[in-house]
Amino acid sequence: MYPLYKIIWLRENKPEVFHKAWRYVTAKEYLFAYLTGEYMVDYCLAAGSGLLNTHSLTWEPLGLDAAGIHKDQLATPASPQSVHSGLKPEMARQMGIRQDVPVVLGSSDAANSNLGAGAVLPTLATCMIGTSGAYRVLCPEPILDARARSWCYVVDEAYWLVGGAINNGGVALSWLRDCLNQALPDAAADALSFEDVLALAEQSPPGAGGLICLPLFAGERSPHWNLNARAAFFGMNLSHGAAHLSRSLVEGIAFRFRSLSDVLAEIGVEVQQVVASGGFTQSDFWLQVVTDVLNREMHVPPWGETSCLGAAFWAMLGTGHAADLDSLGGLVAPGSACSPDEERAALYQRIYPLYQSLYRAVSGNFEEIAQLQQEPALG
Repeated sequence: MYPLYKIIWLRENKPEVFHKAWRYVTAKEYLFAYLTGEYMVDYCLAAGSGLLNTHSLTWEPLGLDAAGIHKDQLATPASPQSVHSGLKPEMARQMGIRQDVPVVLGSSDAANSNLGAGAVLPTLATCMIGTSGAYRVLCPEPILDARARSWCYVVDEAYWLVGGAINNGGVALSWLRDCLNQALPDAAADALSFEDVLALAEQSPPGAGGLICLPLFAGERSPHWNLNARAAFFGMNLSHGAAHLSRSLVEGIAFRFRSLSDVLAEIGVEVQQVVASGGFTQSDFWLQVVTDVLNREMHVPPWGETSCLGAAFWAMLGTGHAADLDSLGGLVAPGSACSPDEERAALYQRIYPLYQSLYRAVSGNFEEIAQLQQEPALG
């Protein structure tokens, strides 16, 4: 991710590698060139490099100068619908397919996920929680935040992906599960699973008995971009137990998405419905918590692999089997819907300002706390 800064790091710390480098490409670009002999990169992946001008759709000279490279060291930016005429002969032979099979460039995982979820309107957002998480909207124009709290990646000549990402989704739940498992006796036959931790969380009432979690275990991306951010639980007393901790953490992750939703609303992206994807859709409880915190109806596609379907859609577009992105939205079958509970949504509306206030109160200490962690332990 963000290779602009990695290239700068190479230049400053590994000059012998930097000066020998012929090209800078991602795994996808390398594979495309290996199959076809042509170095191409889709606009969305190129935008994620920090080197693409989102308006001209060409490599930005200021970014190239900052990195100390020239555009010939990068692949050619192109529409995800771009089609290469065929495979290299040896590749076709090894794969046992025709050499003239069309090879469609496709897009990035993020854009594919929105497309495969049928979220092709600017009023439809996707909420994805896996190890990390993201909240994204496809818009017909670039929408930039003057405070840089969100990102805006160009998808093709007519669409931009606007939203934000969080570092702490399933990885935060994994931390709690591991902590609880470490407390079990060595002879315990069955370690707690993710499902067990979520079942534990469901035993706590909404609001976790006044316990609020800042789930910043792996630092923070949107909206404040602070890798020194640290997690914290507030309001703990002797009445709280593992169930409260579990629910507080799940609610804290949901509040992170609420902060992204608020940023998008502030910059003019008005979301009316949300499509859910990722591992959290396998838990009715987790899905309901996020639905209640966002206070938006959440739709779950009947399949989980939205990115795979989105990749197939680009192939349809590139080969002329679909007219445009709008037409593809109708190919996505409607799934189940999760509606916000009025009472829980009102409770979370009351808690959310407290969550924000606690973040503001402690965020000024993150850097010093991070420095303490890096200092050698006293012996």
